[in-house]
Amino acid sequence: MGIFSRRQSATLEPTSAAGPHTPFPQSSAQSDELNPALRALTGHWTIDRPHSRIGFSVRHAMVTTVRGAFLDYDSSMYFDGARPSASRAEIVIRIGSVDTGVEQRDAHLVSADFFDARQHPEMSFRSTSTAHAGGETFLMAGDLTIRGVTRPVELQLDYLGSVVDPFGYERAGFDGTTTIDRKDWGLVYNQRLEAGGAMVSEKVRLQFDISAIRATAAE
Repeated sequence: MGIFSRRQSATLEPTSAAGPHTPFPQSSAQSDELNPALRALTGHWTIDRPHSRIGFSVRHAMVTTVRGAFLDYDSSMYFDGARPSASRAEIVIRIGSVDTGVEQRDAHLVSADFFDARQHPEMSFRSTSTAHAGGETFLMAGDLTIRGVTRPVELQLDYLGSVVDPFGYERAGFDGTTTIDRKDWGLVYNQRLEAGGAMVSEKVRLQFDISAIRATAAE
């Protein structure tokens, strides 16, 4: 994601993957003063899937980390650089698109032991509030729905910079992270190790490496 550093320009491939967007209502709440570069980003955005990653990481067998991502999703975002509290985001993820690099493991994840994609083919995040935490860091609270269970989470979003690429797309980069306890969403499957501990950690780190494209009026 370093390609979004404000200290350099970026040359990126053209893409047509920006998905549909849904305008979000703006609030009248005021926020801390932001720099002009952030204010200029006010508007509707969509996640560019070829240059983004909606991922997760979890400890496996107590000694290593397994990483994966979801490849198929729809997104809509509204960013207000003058009033961050008016910013909104929504993402709907198709569970069947999970990819950890191991076909057998992916099949297990979509089974009833974990996500149960047959009964619950999608998971979603819908923001409920956004606050400026200082500098170029924001806190976005929202509802995360997995397996039909909805619980609140809070993401830390760090703004990485913005560019206009050689093909005329205006892009902005954000990194988002949060850690959840998968048991809270009914993902309770596990195996105990002979030496103690669990095969799969209950704590899961969610990672949003976002390249967002400004939406056009036609989208």
